[in-house]
Amino acid sequence: MYKKIGIGIVIILIIILSLVLINMNKGLNDMKVYFFKAGKADSILIYNNKYNILIDTGEEDLADDIIKYLEDNNFDKIDYLIITHFDKDHVGSASKIIDRFNVEHVIHSNYPKDSEYYNAYMESLNKKGITPLFPVSEMSVTLDDIDIYINPPRTIYSTDPSNNSSLIVKVIHKKNSFLFMGDAEDDRITDYLSEHKEESTVLKVPYHGKYQDSLEELISIVKPKYSVITSGKKKQEDMDTLTILSKYTSKYYLTREGSILITSDGENIDVKQQ
Repeated sequence: MYKKIGIGIVIILIIILSLVLINMNKGLNDMKVYFFKAGKADSILIYNNKYNILIDTGEEDLADDIIKYLEDNNFDKIDYLIITHFDKDHVGSASKIIDRFNVEHVIHSNYPKDSEYYNAYMESLNKKGITPLFPVSEMSVTLDDIDIYINPPRTIYSTDPSNNSSLIVKVIHKKNSFLFMGDAEDDRITDYLSEHKEESTVLKVPYHGKYQDSLEELISIVKPKYSVITSGKKKQEDMDTLTILSKYTSKYYLTREGSILITSDGENIDVKQQ
């Protein structure tokens, strides 16, 4: 009898220990996507317990927020810095970020722009001895269970060449996928959709939510469950854009209302506006 009781206690202890270990490991493999509240500007940090990828750096005054967030999460380096294009609302604080952190890899648009922000960015790269990669064809990077696909423009567009030079970035975390459209406008979006018909769980709406003729086609193909628009209080998204997102039942979040943290466990998505 006592032997049976002892075996029962051991089994219970094993079950309790297993549950404790499962709980301790819960979240270790999560991927997080943090959209900074940056006004009408882009800066997005993708990270897990091992790697981080920073897509764009907002304007110059966002540097302190980015640095603090990285430091608060115990990052002393950036594995990949991706600059989608060189408008100041995407590259503005890049030089300060590069000066502060050890940046392992840099990928940027192949369409340079003569501006003080671009020049400061290039100077910081040179000081650190970093050679950026500017892809002219699609490329991919794998960081354990995170797959990153980068789609560059294949031509120089006559209309809004800076915005249309945006790198389009897709990140896949197991069953969840995230599509970051930069500031792509109609011509760039149309060209991208001519080759890519895949759905994505989350969409970073292009060009701060400005309505474009190709936007409905993009939403209808991507079918995002969630969408994020990087807009500011003074320069808000277009209502027609929100109407299209609602039409296709995509729940949208606006960074002008606060930063956004999305957590993926590989199967489920949790979105919190902060």
